Amino acid sequence: MKTFRLIPVAVIAASCAFVSQAALAYSAGDTFVRGGFAKSDTRSDNGVLDGVSSGETGFTYGAGYLFHDQIGIELNSSEKIEHDFSAGELSGSLNRMPVNLLVNYYPLGGLDSRVQPYFGAGLNYTRFSGEPEGVDARRSYGAVGQVGVDLAVTDNFMLNGFANYADVDSRLSQDGDRLGTAKIDPMTIGGGVTLRF
Repeated sequence: MKTFRLIPVAVIAASCAFVSQAALAYSAGDTFVRGGFAKSDTRSDNGVLDGVSSGETGFTYGAGYLFHDQIGIELNSSEKIEHDFSAGELSGSLNRMPVNLLVNYYPLGGLDSRVQPYFGAGLNYTRFSGEPEGVDARRSYGAVGQVGVDLAVTDNFMLNGFANYADVDSRLSQDGDRLGTAKIDPMTIGGGVTLRF
């Protein structure tokens, strides 16, 4: 008799688990926000600069929308990241603030999976500030690519990890005289959380 009583309980539990699992699939109309921390590593050949430091760990944030089960857009950025640099007798620090607009592809979108990897490509805009007196670093426009993964903890809360690479070049000038092009090209690796609505 006890065995027959356990069958409905098992069926109900299995149904709840299935519904919960099904809700984890990314699907068209999903909106999400992300937040976390990341660290960037700059390229070794920096053009006119003798060197650029990797910069400190910074807070990252973003938001996105899926207009298809497997395709969506994302806008993300970070707080200002300070870099030390040197170019001959010139040295100092500057702040870099990136903004990325990407189209993401979710290969497991629409499928019931707690692991949701994604790949993205798009446009990077980087604004520089805090240069030494007399030095001007022009803003940069370039391509950006990213890979990432969301690991679902609940229907709406996920752990996130990502890496992106951006083409960031800035024309440097000092007291109006052009020094040349600084090549930053940061590789950024980070992690945090994703909230899905």
